[in-house]
Amino acid sequence: MSSLEVLEPLFRFLPEVKSPVHNQDFNEKLKWTALILVLYYFLTEIPLYGLSAAAVDNFAALRAVMAGSFGSILTLGIGPIVTASIVLQLLVGSNLLDLDLSSHKDKSHFQATQKLLSIVFTIFEAGVLVLTGNLVPIDNSYLGVLFLQLVIGAVLVIYLDEVVSKWGFGSGIGLFIAAGVCQAIVVGTFYFIPNAEGIFTGAIPGFIQSVVNGSANFSLLIPLIATICVFAVVVYGESIRVEIPISHGSVRGHGRIRGSVGKYPLKFVYASNMPVILTSALLVNVSLLANVFQKIGFPILGEVNQGKAVSGLAWLLSTPNNVSMFFSEPVHVIFYAIFFLACCVLFSYLWVEISGLNAKKISEQLYSSGIQIPGFRSSKRQLYKILKKYIPALTILSGLYVGLIAFFADLTGALGGGTGVLLTVGIVHKLYEEMAEEQLMSSNPLLRKFLGGD
Repeated sequence: MSSLEVLEPLFRFLPEVKSPVHNQDFNEKLKWTALILVLYYFLTEIPLYGLSAAAVDNFAALRAVMAGSFGSILTLGIGPIVTASIVLQLLVGSNLLDLDLSSHKDKSHFQATQKLLSIVFTIFEAGVLVLTGNLVPIDNSYLGVLFLQLVIGAVLVIYLDEVVSKWGFGSGIGLFIAAGVCQAIVVGTFYFIPNAEGIFTGAIPGFIQSVVNGSANFSLLIPLIATICVFAVVVYGESIRVEIPISHGSVRGHGRIRGSVGKYPLKFVYASNMPVILTSALLVNVSLLANVFQKIGFPILGEVNQGKAVSGLAWLLSTPNNVSMFFSEPVHVIFYAIFFLACCVLFSYLWVEISGLNAKKISEQLYSSGIQIPGFRSSKRQLYKILKKYIPALTILSGLYVGLIAFFADLTGALGGGTGVLLTVGIVHKLYEEMAEEQLMSSNPLLRKFLGGD
């Protein structure tokens, strides 16, 4: 019996996006992905009714990861979804929830619980933002209106994510992060409308303006250069593979294939970019809780001034976004770096275990497909022993790799946020691979049938 069966009566009240009953072709998936993307951009332009013009985004450093647009009904972005994922991953990873995610029923319960928790965290985070003064209303009578708009926006994101996951390419979480970061990069690079002081805020227009004024300010280009460097490093990491030689003993339904030798690739960035997404969401929630505790008179996580942490744990876990902080706040930077990297490794491990990418699950899949390692006898145990030499190490190294890139990119102030650029490159690369595979199978029906498609 699943640990989550007791929640089944609640699951019945949750609306669900039905999965397609037919095999979708490339164009149909592309259409749904593009439609949701346009709808997402449209929702980011709907302002919160009753929000004061003096309101300041206190989570600007993590805005790219939250995939939200401050001041719009999507201010919460994917925050509640990712927070729910963190809680469930920790519960499953610590065996407090006994689930077998290879079972269709347990997986269905897991997904329904995540949706339910996402709605719960939507209500919690919306309440925290409104009641702690992070979102300043034009009048206190608008508090309820602001809360309701935030909840509606976040619930819409939950279901838009589900539509993309079932009907489009990739996931809505990845799509929304990439959309927001790409917009921030374009604006940060080319924005040519001057501010109140007549200074261009875009990196390139600002630099050209400084040259025209006779004093070239190359520091304006540092965020752009950092963005390009992050892009190059991430693309390089995505291209690294550990290839294990394999031989195909048999292929079900297609007879025996003898002497067929190939390679099974294990990506160096094995856990993808999920560890950074989950770690960043955790940091957002630490800041939210600091606001809550200060509001009730017990600032146990540190003091908050004008929405920004100025002391305690909340300050130590606030994102450093300037290289000079290495010298002005070394304790802050070092503590943040250690915590950030440790969390990336932890979530990398949990993500690999929960998503069925660990050595045990992969060895079972390969064995059931008739695959073996040349020079070794064909057995599930032997496959497991070989894969165990690589997968745990790749899990830790990939968590450290993406964590280090995100940390240093944030420190240099990369456009779109260093973490955002890291995530976007990984998301776009994965999306490209998925689209290329889908297009290949759409143009080759026999290949789709061979690989188990409809």
